Amino acid sequence: MNTKFAATALILATSLMASTSFAEVTRAQVKAELAQAVLTGNMLVHGESGLRLNQARPDLYPVPAPSSVTRAQVKAELAEAIRTGNLLANDDSGLKLNELHPQHYPAQVTKSGMTRAEVKAELATAIRTGNMPAHDESGLMLKQVHPHMYPAM
Repeated sequence: MNTKFAATALILATSLMASTSFAEVTRAQVKAELAQAVLTGNMLVHGESGLRLNQARPDLYPVPAPSSVTRAQVKAELAEAIRTGNLLANDDSGLKLNELHPQHYPAQVTKSGMTRAEVKAELATAIRTGNMPAHDESGLMLKQVHPHMYPAM
């Protein structure tokens, strides 16, 4: 009985494989699909649970909220970015087009949010309270490195 079942299963499997035409998938397509699966957590968890990563840990793979930006707004933003050169250059420099070729784009005006007097007042307060980075690589503030010099406030 088992022999008949195995023979029937083998014949069915062979006929299915012969009749199914497998589409040619390029290496780039496979890499893109893998990258998308990793990004979305659509990969099986190790073990026998049968769950996918996004099912086992939904906190790590939140479902993106639908965009509230219209197609017209996206097209307008793209047109503005093209006009100002605020797009990444097509090379390995990591620079934007307006940084790579500033002569081709209008100059960008940057405006500080604070006046000179406000910056000086903020600096004086930081010096007085020790709320400045220490002069080493620890990442600590002066008030943390020298607590005896800066009273707790």
